[in-house]
Amino acid sequence: MSHLKYIEKELINLITICNQGFNTKLEDSTVVKRFEKKQNENQTLLNALIKYSNSRTNIAECEDTACDMVYITEHESYRRSYLYHLDKYRRLKDDFFNKIHG
Repeated sequence: MSHLKYIEKELINLITICNQGFNTKLEDSTVVKRFEKKQNENQTLLNALIKYSNSRTNIAECEDTACDMVYITEHESYRRSYLYHLDKYRRLKDDFFNKIHG
């Protein structure tokens, strides 16, 4: 979750840079919109992980493997969502910096 909070700060900085006229230098008006969309996605994922984390604070230990599998499957789903989000964010950021360096 701390990584998503850092990404939030980084996105705020990137959006600010784009809104201060840098967006026109890139000759791509979609850059700031893509950062804003990613900012919303980041916040949605962070909220989901916080809710998930809070729901797991008073969990009892499972008695059987079926119970374990429910928790493992849920955890794996959140883990995959997080990794997918990171990959998409890194690609967006790489695209932005590639445009800067032309």
